[in-house]
Amino acid sequence: MEVSLITQTIWTLSIIFFVLLVATLVFYVLKKSQPNKDFTNILTRVKTWWGMFVVFCFATLFNPLVSLFSIMILCLFALREYFSMMKSRKSDRRLFLWSYLMIPIQFYWIYIGWYGMFIVFIPIYVFLFLPLPRIIGKGTLGFLRSVSFTQWGLMLMVFGLSHLAYYPIASPEYGPNLVLYLIVLTQLNDVIQFIVSLYIGKRKVVPTANPNITWEGFIGALLVTAGASYLLYPYLTTFDLTFGILSGVIISVAGYQGSVTISVLKRDLLIGDHEKQESLKNRYLSRVDSLSYTSPVFFHIIRYFFDFM
Repeated sequence: MEVSLITQTIWTLSIIFFVLLVATLVFYVLKKSQPNKDFTNILTRVKTWWGMFVVFCFATLFNPLVSLFSIMILCLFALREYFSMMKSRKSDRRLFLWSYLMIPIQFYWIYIGWYGMFIVFIPIYVFLFLPLPRIIGKGTLGFLRSVSFTQWGLMLMVFGLSHLAYYPIASPEYGPNLVLYLIVLTQLNDVIQFIVSLYIGKRKVVPTANPNITWEGFIGALLVTAGASYLLYPYLTTFDLTFGILSGVIISVAGYQGSVTISVLKRDLLIGDHEKQESLKNRYLSRVDSLSYTSPVFFHIIRYFFDFM
């Protein structure tokens, strides 16, 4: 890494540190001054930002394997939490075990840079062969529900999120900054959407699943994220002006779709189980729901239009 690039990276991380510090103080002050408003979701995300920031610092300045390993652990915990929402039978446990074993294999393809296998392993090979452990000696009762539930979880929590680890492998020069760009815009989009919905949101998108998701929040987050992408793209990407702004729009729309989908999914799986709903309210799925969509969508759009990926 050249000296100029290291200097630029240190400056970028310093600015992010300052912004995170200010955001943390602002939200804690708001929580104290407005106790009637629920800022739990935001404060949870702020803690997640600090964790991501530390991981990114180590991965960028020292060893990129730190990022790879951290994202693999994140996928493991996200999938584990996802499985905990399912009313499973004893016959499903073998299926879950095999699903966990697929995570290190998926990240091995990333580590060796085998894009072809990385992109087809879960959608093709795991999709076709994972049902076998459920079939052998376990009967047909509940087969379709348990298999489809498991495969849907692998696609979201492992395949989708694992794209975060492939950016630096696909482009060692630009990948780390693209990950930073993606995460900053995705998390900003989530926060603006939540704040706008909290204060002026009227038209709820899925009121039975998540009353905090509104059309006003979507429009507000879209505008702010597009504006933020305009400010950030010259420093973190090689995009031109058009794609710099368009990338913010893409991330905002994909992130919003991820939030809505995961909210409906959790609601469907946890109907009638209010105790578990509360316990999982601000866990891993609530923090990575948007990233499970923005990571693969942003990655493949860049790979299609730009040669450096």
